[in-house]
Amino acid sequence: MNTTSATPPALHWFSCAATDVGHVRKTNEDAFLDAREQSLWVVADGMGGHSRGDRASRSIVEQLHDFTTRESGEQSVSGIVERLSAANRFCREASDGQIMGSTVAALHLHGDRAWLIWAGDSRVYRLRDETLDQLTDDHSLVQELHRLGELTADEADNHPSSNVITRAIGVADDLDVQIRSVELLAGDRFLLCSDGLFKDVDPSEIRDNVALPSPAQALEASVELALRRGGTDNVTGIIVQVPLDWEADLAS
Repeated sequence: MNTTSATPPALHWFSCAATDVGHVRKTNEDAFLDAREQSLWVVADGMGGHSRGDRASRSIVEQLHDFTTRESGEQSVSGIVERLSAANRFCREASDGQIMGSTVAALHLHGDRAWLIWAGDSRVYRLRDETLDQLTDDHSLVQELHRLGELTADEADNHPSSNVITRAIGVADDLDVQIRSVELLAGDRFLLCSDGLFKDVDPSEIRDNVALPSPAQALEASVELALRRGGTDNVTGIIVQVPLDWEADLAS
């Protein structure tokens, strides 16, 4: 398992990231970006096989690795989407008529807002006051059917087409990402992850792991549980912690 962690002296975020190839796949097609100094975190889950999936997810990270925060949250998000569009063009041009794409889930903290940009079924969760909320909606066939009322939540979770993605980087000429902004509060803790981390784990287990005392403990427990449940997919997660004194720092 590859990990990174650090605390930037100016921003006071704490974040840690980890990825593991799992027990079944030979190649890790997941990629992540832990750019704390720019308040940006990204998880990408490639698809296509034969090195296409890992190239797709890497292209997202490569496009965003030198991202610089802009004056407003809206401007920053616009810059992130521009770079995702460049990754989308790369995947389309390099695919040679084959499937070459990647999900993406990005978190950008700016002022008193948390911005989410995503496509596919990689997720962003938020733990606040011991309650875990999924802030992103999966862009998948079964979730679309669930939203239409044609499948129950349990039926969607166990459906044989649960891995069919309806949005991703590289699958269409025009990029289609979803954007959401939510209020940021002191003490918030975020989990970004690929589907390998949550698909064999109950929501209550995710909450219990994310709520462990330290972000590093939370991440380690989350990844290890996914691996114990079989590790049938690549597993990637990032924990981002907003400190309890963050609002005082913001006002100063």
